[in-house]
Amino acid sequence: MATKLSEVIFGTFPQLRYQPTAKRVRAMVDGNPVVDTLYALLVWEPKRITPIYAVPEVDLRAELAPPAQQPGEVTEHGVTLGSDGPPALDPRTAFGRHTAPGEEFDVVTSETRLPRAAFRPEDPDLAGYVVLDFKAFDWLEDDEEIIGHPRDPFHRVDIRASSLTVEVRLDDVTLAITNGAQLLYETMLPVRYYIPPADVRLDIMEASPKKTMCPYKGTASYWTYPQSETGRNIAWMYDPRFRDAAQIHGLVSFFNERVDITVDGVRQERPVTPWSSPPPESP
Repeated sequence: MATKLSEVIFGTFPQLRYQPTAKRVRAMVDGNPVVDTLYALLVWEPKRITPIYAVPEVDLRAELAPPAQQPGEVTEHGVTLGSDGPPALDPRTAFGRHTAPGEEFDVVTSETRLPRAAFRPEDPDLAGYVVLDFKAFDWLEDDEEIIGHPRDPFHRVDIRASSLTVEVRLDDVTLAITNGAQLLYETMLPVRYYIPPADVRLDIMEASPKKTMCPYKGTASYWTYPQSETGRNIAWMYDPRFRDAAQIHGLVSFFNERVDITVDGVRQERPVTPWSSPPPESP
């Protein structure tokens, strides 16, 4: 009987998972090295979608100390991957929400103390390793900056040019129409349509202060369509940070989940994802 690979991947979500990486991994605090190793692991705690680094304790240029403060409350952001995927934790769920047995530590350097920035899993396969809070450090793989979270070696982003007519509408208003879209295919996510700005009604949209970060594509800036209740932060464009995503630099994409997209006259079904509803306004 044939095996659907996504079901195999989803079936591992309740488990603690890891994968060695051959890359040189470095972590810094305020420009000072804390880790420099050729033996890092990528680790996914149970229910986690994205990996973080685990490093050999012997390569840690800092001390691990019992936490000096009581743990704070960590908000859990749950998500389901697609219609048939398992329950998972959205990457917005902070490092301190651990789903595997283990022990937390402060990371103490000569200059600073990083509260609960290290976690030592109890799993024997990870003996001698500590998992580090990605957001507490600045990271390099070889000599390249890594943002957001480490790249998943089993996650792909493919971009293909298309001459099909792509139209984007919201509340019966056409926001974009083009025959020059770039189609972005990303593992476990819906197809995204990246459209030249000249084919987008940016004149009826407003620039938003919102920014997000993707380790595969760069930093995104957003637009809002103010005439719709669901139009907040509805479209985005990535900066030219990563050569890997050069085909979409300077192009605009919309959340398929919240607009109506037709491709050569065929209306596309709105996918159900964590972005199906606008996020609440920040306090």
